[in-house]
Amino acid sequence: MHVKQLGCFSLLGALLASPGVQAEFVEQSHASLLTRNFYLNRDFRQANAPQNLSAEWAQGLILRVESGYTDGTLGLGLDALGLLGIKLDSSPDRSGGTGLLPRDRETRRAQDDYGEAGLTAKFKVSKSVLKVGTLTPVSPLVVFNDTRLLPQTFAGAWLNSTEMDGLALDLGQLRQVNQRDSSDNEDLSASRAAPGLTSDRFDFLGGTYKWSPALSTGLHYGILQDVYQQQVLTLVHNWPIAPGHALRSDLRWSHESADGSASGVDNRALGAAFTYSYNAQRFGLYYQQMDGATGFAYLTATNPYLVNLLQVSDFGSAGERSYQLRYDYDFAAAGLPGLTFMTRYVQGNNVEVSGRAAQGREWERDTDIAYVIQSGPLKNLSFLWRNATARSDFGSDIDESRVILGYSLPLW
Repeated sequence: MHVKQLGCFSLLGALLASPGVQAEFVEQSHASLLTRNFYLNRDFRQANAPQNLSAEWAQGLILRVESGYTDGTLGLGLDALGLLGIKLDSSPDRSGGTGLLPRDRETRRAQDDYGEAGLTAKFKVSKSVLKVGTLTPVSPLVVFNDTRLLPQTFAGAWLNSTEMDGLALDLGQLRQVNQRDSSDNEDLSASRAAPGLTSDRFDFLGGTYKWSPALSTGLHYGILQDVYQQQVLTLVHNWPIAPGHALRSDLRWSHESADGSASGVDNRALGAAFTYSYNAQRFGLYYQQMDGATGFAYLTATNPYLVNLLQVSDFGSAGERSYQLRYDYDFAAAGLPGLTFMTRYVQGNNVEVSGRAAQGREWERDTDIAYVIQSGPLKNLSFLWRNATARSDFGSDIDESRVILGYSLPLW
């Protein structure tokens, strides 16, 4: 943790020790414990694959404690996050590539357990909140990854302000990252950008304006110092066509270029997602296009802000054009509340493959079946089965299944 962050926590601790302050601070607090049992099996189907199978099973515990704010013009708060991952089954010949557990570089054996503890100081004035410490950011510039056993976290500061009706502003800086299968904070890096370069500073600024209950637009700018910079434009529109019928449009455009002395980042990405809802059903048609000399760059292991981000691929390679068809169904309409189904298919082509004249092609098919128990002693126990089949003539051929059991327990 950086010196500035330690100073914030010291100041916060001193203020909370003041008489009459602690009551409001505790009164509004709440805590929850999420248990996540995760099994992942990834079968590599291409010829001469360096590893034929990755498979691991682990148990995760995620403790979140969130305080309220003290009374007064300046409201003070403190959040805590505790993460623990426990190995249930693994072996050196199939431990690589799952993202569930850290492993020893020499023996290739997964660690028996790993974890992290984080604190976040909160300062609130009117409708503006500054958070300093452990962050799990979600924005068009960076989306933390929570698709494995434990979530990815960042160290930094984030200011969110909604002083003006309809306008949400964000300003901040990320300094380090703790990856989803790690216990250590490390400098930041980027996928598809300047291999080997790291940075200890990602600055971001942006805003989203809600023109009406149905329409919002956004403009965001981020820079990973000495690696790359990015501008993102967004537009989201919801059209209630008729009772039970609605159309959602989600348009995204970004421009990326190198920063400082770095090179090798030149991308323009267009994404368009149209989702038609009819009662319990949703039909999606998505299009994604990459232009420029390189593919889409983003902070390593985060979820890139792309409409065709799937379970295995993000379809963000240089020159790629991809098309998605998606279908969702909520079985509550059939008398089975808590049961949902999703399937989607994406075809990508026109990929510029280094050292090859012919353009590359890939496709992926995903299926999710999820169920959450609605009542009784096991209420909120969830089951999720995820299956993916991905094929590529320039990358890996993968068959993957994930089985995730989750249970959220409110503590107070």
